[in-house]
Amino acid sequence: MGPSGMRSVVCHQLVIAGNVSKGMTTMSVAGNMSAGTPAPMTKEEKRVILASSLGTIFEWYDFYLYGSLAAIIGAQFFSAFDVNTRNIFALLAFAAGFLVRPFGALVFGRLGDLVGRKYTFLVTILIMGTSTFLVGLLPSYAQIGWIAPVVLIVLRMLQGLALGGEYGGAAVYVAEHAPVGRRGFYTAWIQTTATLGLLLSLFVIVGLRLWVGEKNFQTDLPLFFGLQGGWRIPFLGSILLLLISVWIRLQMQESPAFKKMKEEGTHSKAPLSEAFGQWKNAKIVLIALFGLVIGQAVVWYTGQFYALFFLQSILKVDLLTANVLIAWSLIIGTGGFIFFGSLSDRIGRKPVILAGCLIAALTYFPIFSTLTSLANPTYAKAIDTVKVQVAADPAGCGSLFDPVGIRSFTSPCDVARRVLSQQAIRYTKVDAPAGTPMKVTVNDKEVPFTNQADFVKAIGAASIEAGYPAATDPAKVKIDGFFSALANGQALAIIALLTVMVLYVTAVYGPIAAALVEFFPTRIRYTAMSLPYHIGNGWFGGLLPATSFAIVASTGDIYAGLWYPIGFALMTFVIGIIFVRETKDRDINTYQGN
Repeated sequence: MGPSGMRSVVCHQLVIAGNVSKGMTTMSVAGNMSAGTPAPMTKEEKRVILASSLGTIFEWYDFYLYGSLAAIIGAQFFSAFDVNTRNIFALLAFAAGFLVRPFGALVFGRLGDLVGRKYTFLVTILIMGTSTFLVGLLPSYAQIGWIAPVVLIVLRMLQGLALGGEYGGAAVYVAEHAPVGRRGFYTAWIQTTATLGLLLSLFVIVGLRLWVGEKNFQTDLPLFFGLQGGWRIPFLGSILLLLISVWIRLQMQESPAFKKMKEEGTHSKAPLSEAFGQWKNAKIVLIALFGLVIGQAVVWYTGQFYALFFLQSILKVDLLTANVLIAWSLIIGTGGFIFFGSLSDRIGRKPVILAGCLIAALTYFPIFSTLTSLANPTYAKAIDTVKVQVAADPAGCGSLFDPVGIRSFTSPCDVARRVLSQQAIRYTKVDAPAGTPMKVTVNDKEVPFTNQADFVKAIGAASIEAGYPAATDPAKVKIDGFFSALANGQALAIIALLTVMVLYVTAVYGPIAAALVEFFPTRIRYTAMSLPYHIGNGWFGGLLPATSFAIVASTGDIYAGLWYPIGFALMTFVIGIIFVRETKDRDINTYQGN
């Protein structure tokens, strides 16, 4: 099912829910109903909730275009650096948008609590859409030099600021319209928007790749003003989504809960200081961050973005194949958001989210190991059977951990290990006596090291001779079209495995909006819930691909990067079990905080 199909399903489901009854028009009435009686939604309420969901899909689409095209964008805007550093810079530019998300949460969260949800939506979508469009117009490094990556990072930060205000508003807006006892179900539709936005971006990218050809897509297709590359078209085309989104946002009505609060004069005059300057509220922010959001964030980014990066950069699966495999897993697994959101209405937010964190942490190693065997079986065999060893004086071997890509490595030991990591060759480091020259062996056969360029060629040839796959290895998964994946047994097995990780994502992410909304009173809800969400997802989640890849590069173990999500998921499980209170039955319209 494509994005348009999913939107139809959303609309259909909301229409059904909205037509249960038409006698009640305000959340103040709904809030007084018992949790066992589903509150009806008026035609107007269901329409604005659907409008909120669709606008959010478009905004996530804009945001994730960059993530889906990070490798190509790295070659366009960071071409002055070597391939490994270029990849890290590209991921960090992607992460820049996440780093500023908490600041967007503060700015727009305060605005949303002061002047309303509707007008904040308009501002965020305008910033997001304009920034995305300008990325498509930005000349490459080869055309304007260092100005290109600087402007790119600025545009990414503007996107992050806008998204920092967008998500909290959408979640709050839908939750404040939702019937009692159904908040998990209704806010779960908002939770689908991130994945549907990513899926929509993948559809556009895969379709263009097949239409114009890979070379035209990456560099050769002439456009205008000297700009080239079909990859720019999705960014330029986002201007149409911006116009649709602005029209949708203009039709929206203000949240009934906010309007009631405003009329009664009970809204907060200083939401930032009230949310974070008072310990009773700041304590809940910290519990929400460490006991729910961080674990949710690392599971979300592992199951979608790191899985995609692992396929492309470590298992060397071509870009089209990797994107199609991920796209199919998203299509199959996206319904899990609604299932787990609805489940949380019955058994609680806490058990669903924490169970997802725990199961993911316990199964990531076997899942990624199996993924390696399925996607690149020759490589999977090689990393277990080919013995690559770097023997050197410990004084000449430093740490290779470089998540920001700014370090330079000069010692033979460091250069050799970095090359091995770039080629995804698993190695072990052995300490040699002081003063001993560095020596690299492949199955006990020495590979000479004179300089980096010659070593790259020598180790590549030696590793292939020993059993590592060549670039054209026929055993590696490869498909040439979107639907051809369904006729390929190898691809289907990979899709099934990726879908399992997507289901983990839906378990932790489906109920999170309802949980966060229920943590805080209406007067500071937009501000208070947005900050922990965007710190968790923007910092701990957004930095996951670059940090995990840096861990792999520094250790020589392709699975070592998984310790990052596993560690934080387990931390959240423990803290959540101890400190998080269940909130599913809380009346968010009368709740005044702890």
